[in-house]
Amino acid sequence: MSLRLSIAQASASGPREENQDATRLVTPGPELAASKGYLVALADGVSQCADGGLAARASLQALAMDYYATPPTWGVAQALDRLLSAQNRWLRANGGGQPLLTTLTALVLRGRRFTLAHVGDCRAYRWHTGQLRRISQDHVWDQPGMQHVLKRALGLDEHLLVDYQEGELQQGERFVLLSDGVWCMLNDRQIASVLRDTPDLQQAADTLVRMAHLAGSQDNASAVLAGVEELGASSLGDTLAQLHHWPLPPNLRPGQSFEGWQVESIVGKSRQSLLYRVLDRQGQAWLLKTLPASREQDAGAQQALLMEEWFLRRVAGRCFPEVHPGNQRQHLYYLMREYPGQTLAGHFQQHGPLPLAQWLDIARQTLRAAGMLHRRNILHRDIKPENLHLGDDGQVRLLDFGLAFCPGLSEEPSQDLPGTPSFIAPEAYDGQPPSVQQDLYAVGVSLFWLLTGHYPYGEIEAFQHPRFTTSTSAARLRPDLPEWLEHNLAQALASDPRQRFETAEQWLLLLDQGEHQPLALRAKPLLEREPLKVWRGLALLSLLLNLVLLIGLLKG
Repeated sequence: MSLRLSIAQASASGPREENQDATRLVTPGPELAASKGYLVALADGVSQCADGGLAARASLQALAMDYYATPPTWGVAQALDRLLSAQNRWLRANGGGQPLLTTLTALVLRGRRFTLAHVGDCRAYRWHTGQLRRISQDHVWDQPGMQHVLKRALGLDEHLLVDYQEGELQQGERFVLLSDGVWCMLNDRQIASVLRDTPDLQQAADTLVRMAHLAGSQDNASAVLAGVEELGASSLGDTLAQLHHWPLPPNLRPGQSFEGWQVESIVGKSRQSLLYRVLDRQGQAWLLKTLPASREQDAGAQQALLMEEWFLRRVAGRCFPEVHPGNQRQHLYYLMREYPGQTLAGHFQQHGPLPLAQWLDIARQTLRAAGMLHRRNILHRDIKPENLHLGDDGQVRLLDFGLAFCPGLSEEPSQDLPGTPSFIAPEAYDGQPPSVQQDLYAVGVSLFWLLTGHYPYGEIEAFQHPRFTTSTSAARLRPDLPEWLEHNLAQALASDPRQRFETAEQWLLLLDQGEHQPLALRAKPLLEREPLKVWRGLALLSLLLNLVLLIGLLKG
């Protein structure tokens, strides 16, 4: 089911000539609502500034337009904070020498959760089961005579500080946003009385504004109400499955034509997925991924496949396989381009450990792919050589997003550990939630294995709860490994996530800095460098010792 809301707004200038309050309600289409949510917002321009009304209207206009243009995988608070910080800079730069100031309270409702962003002295309330509770704090000076002087507002300071609050939605509850022109005249008991006695949200919003002015408010008065009529799905995958009621494709045979595609062969088949090689009308090869017939009634598997495609469409780039638009399909599947080449696991089986120069290039490409994912708030959770494809063009592509996780959009992770045991970070075995550091640890294990053919903590079997003490030094297995690179890899594989790299970009930077050093910095033993001199020295030393012993015997 999708989140269903009832929304209302009301605003009046009152005795003032201009209404410097602004309200905004945005109700996007179903898929965008599932990923970005519904936006309701209220701004109150500061009348003592150059143009408070402009500040309020421009801020809500920018928020409403730009919020839905941010990457769909960004967290709500992350997106709001970046946009409000940018708007704060715009207000400070466009006041013509005078401040452009506004307060702002914005609420995003998505699925089963809400996010509140608040700066200034508008107020936000929750009304549920007859109880009214304020969930915002007034950013004013708590001193006599200064209760209406703002401490925080958009455009006031160079560095904007916004209050954020997140929580679970309750069916039947109402959110109420009020400007100070309303709440200064109506106390909590009066506001609660209106909400209790007026079921219709629009009537309730109109009543709150009218009551404030009848009570003597000399300010603009505005109210925005949002009622939760029905809770939404707990994950984006659930919503996608509801939007696309597609049956599974029938069993496809080589030579068969299916929805305009020429089936060439079955590439892979497992309990989780089915992969066909198909050709388009131009003879270009694509891989068609769907579910086996045994998963036809498995709603979770269908959601996972739809989410996998959704993620891949939002990380388009050379580091990932291209996904075909597939606008005319009538069955549950998606298509990604097939690239000549092989996985790094297959390459290792044929050629063995990678030369250092090639290994460094693959390491940088893999980290760029991981960094692109993490900047979009996506965690892969299954990085390993089998999921890293080395194309004939030299490009490394990260495959298989079946376990990818996006906080806030994906189903909350279960207790079962996803991925391949030897590549799972130590803290995941202790129940820690998915993180960037866990992905980077998997990158580290993959690179260690491609370099040495071994695992840093030994191979880990399924259902084993391993102990992570000290990782094997890569230099013991690869004597040609420079010292700086050994330390670099050891940091990535630290058992304590706090000792690892914070981001893929940090790791990349150290690789780029180290690249300017010679690859073979580790000093070879003297016996390897000058074997003739070593043996000559040992022979001379032996001769001297024998002479000393002989002289001793003669004197005796």
